[in-house]
Amino acid sequence: MSAIDFMMGTHNHQPVGNFGHVFEETYEKCYKPQLNVLNDHPGVRLALHYTGPLLEWIEKNHPEYIDMIAKMAERGQVEILSGGFYEPILSAIPEDDAVGQIVMMNDYIKKRFGVTPAGMWTAERIWDPALPKITAQAGIKFTLLDDTHFYYTGLESKNMFGYYMTEKHGSTLAVFPIDKNLRYTIPFREPNETIDYLKRVKDDLSAQGVTYGDDGEKFGSWPDTYKWVYEEKWLHNFYSALEENQDSIRTTHFSEYLDRHKPTGRIYIPMASYEEMMAWTLPAESGELFERVIHTISDMGKKDEWKPFIRGGLWDNFLAKYDESNRIHKKMLYVSKKIAKAQKTPKKAIETAKRHLYQGQCNCAYWHGLFGGLYLNYLRHALYGCLIEAEKIIDNATHKTKTWVTAERIDFDMDGDDDVLLENKNINAYFDPDYGGSLFEFDYRPAAFSLSNTLTRRKEAYHHKIREHASGGSGDGGDPPASIHDIVKLKEKNLADWLQYDKTLRRSFQDHFLSDDVTLELFHKQEFNELGDFVDGAYEITELKNGKGKASVTLSRRGLLHSGGGHHPVTITKTFSMDKKTSQVNAEYEVTNYGAERVECVMGVEFNLTLLAGDAKDRVWILEGSEKQPVLLDSGESKNVQAIGMRDGWAGFEVGLALSEPMDIWHFPVETVSQSESGFERTYQGSCILVKRKISLAPSSSILFNITLSVKANG
Repeated sequence: MSAIDFMMGTHNHQPVGNFGHVFEETYEKCYKPQLNVLNDHPGVRLALHYTGPLLEWIEKNHPEYIDMIAKMAERGQVEILSGGFYEPILSAIPEDDAVGQIVMMNDYIKKRFGVTPAGMWTAERIWDPALPKITAQAGIKFTLLDDTHFYYTGLESKNMFGYYMTEKHGSTLAVFPIDKNLRYTIPFREPNETIDYLKRVKDDLSAQGVTYGDDGEKFGSWPDTYKWVYEEKWLHNFYSALEENQDSIRTTHFSEYLDRHKPTGRIYIPMASYEEMMAWTLPAESGELFERVIHTISDMGKKDEWKPFIRGGLWDNFLAKYDESNRIHKKMLYVSKKIAKAQKTPKKAIETAKRHLYQGQCNCAYWHGLFGGLYLNYLRHALYGCLIEAEKIIDNATHKTKTWVTAERIDFDMDGDDDVLLENKNINAYFDPDYGGSLFEFDYRPAAFSLSNTLTRRKEAYHHKIREHASGGSGDGGDPPASIHDIVKLKEKNLADWLQYDKTLRRSFQDHFLSDDVTLELFHKQEFNELGDFVDGAYEITELKNGKGKASVTLSRRGLLHSGGGHHPVTITKTFSMDKKTSQVNAEYEVTNYGAERVECVMGVEFNLTLLAGDAKDRVWILEGSEKQPVLLDSGESKNVQAIGMRDGWAGFEVGLALSEPMDIWHFPVETVSQSESGFERTYQGSCILVKRKISLAPSSSILFNITLSVKANG
């Protein structure tokens, strides 16, 4: 029998916003040695995919690496795969943007490597049945998907070879099923296991072609893999084994296999991703249950038999699971629409804005699973920065005056209720009337900085592991490293003590009513009772003004305050205003007791803001009446003051609150506990400020006060 065709593809990626030292370290430990070993084995052929953020960094810092790939492509050893340039989830962005991203990558590959790509890497292997319509417009003929996708169509393990054809409305695409067995054994098992497996499926199942595709970072960058893969020469030995077995195993390019072989069949694949991703997207409680279900059917010996019928959720559910993900996503859609509408804008401005938009579509910070992703504040910051830059370009090109202000009422977050967007040249302030009349996005446009880029502390399905395990480790002495899916490692002691969950989303201008005995510590830990129903209750938009020099919105809610054993009707009316020149939002509060009895309690207005780094000495608190400027990890209370601020010496601005009368203020950091490929860790997500005052309202009486949120450049 002829040799089996073994198609290999590696996907190499660093997200927009990752640190330069991470790029460099990964290059030295992974990308560089990986290509050097391949170059030493000319008999091995495989497909390479590099994402745009990584290519741009390599081009700038190690252009010789690009030249080396080009030479290997010229001699036919490597096949270059296309994809969305900045690694977006193609089904989650507008179709024109998706096509544009792939075309951008095609053009780069043609220009820099001298070849026209026939296939592409699909980010996170997230499949949508409509994708063939997108890929056809970009000239793509094939992609790689996990065998999980194919099992969901009812196929069996014996059918996971070669490739299948799929289509949507007449646009076709070839799809190669990635063998999960190989994904878990390479490079975590001895090379001979892979060789034996390939020979076995060739002999026992008459398989003609087998596909392997996975992250290139597992070859040196994943925990404990560098020693195994390079110092102990796993990759060299693997490639040597393939060369020694060329009579039965032939490394083949995907495009060559397409030319030589007919498809295994026609298939229609449901929305899906790899098995782990579909578990991660489930809500925490469902995720824990799903894990138990998988363990149960595995113990029953039924996992392989039942796998076509056992699946988690869809990637899009991350937008429901995490409000923060949805906010970035809807910001991206909003900016994309702005660009699309700017028909008369100069072409160069459109192109520059689109590049920033495309960068803001990089998928990593939109979701969370094994890798930090959404939990990494600097990745979210990078996306916001790119989107704000794109927005600035378009707004500067479309507004006829240098200073301007607008108020817009739209369903920004796509929840079925209108939001209010106040914008001027300096800041964006987006309000959600339906959720406490809260401020959910606050951007300082000159620095392209989203100050509201915080994260709510919430339960995750994996948190039980932190409570169950004190530490983790890895093997040495020649043992293969554990897969990152199996590592449980706590990066600091007593991490379980930080598993605190918020009652409501972390936003600003959120209105609390508290009893006198609630302390800063109790509020920080969320161990208190809310006396009112305002913090996440629906406010009504009673007035929206959009004048030439000023814009404002008035929000009102008539709710209940539970105090003194009774239920008292109370109305909060707050008017947010912004002018065309300054960088501030002014909030005028009116709180009225419409009940028949006096109400007495503590009212607090909550703010959640971030300068990204909690322990950096150039990110500090500005405390009225104090010469000290503690870092943002500091907690404290200021009594009878009218101002508090946060200074960013790195980005060159400060944000602050000014009060119309003296009040007490609490401040403290908000930190989450999440998993990453290197272990479980605590991450600073932002700082909470609670402005509080005692209220004593007689029937039919009101109190009035103002809070101004402003940002300005240092100096």
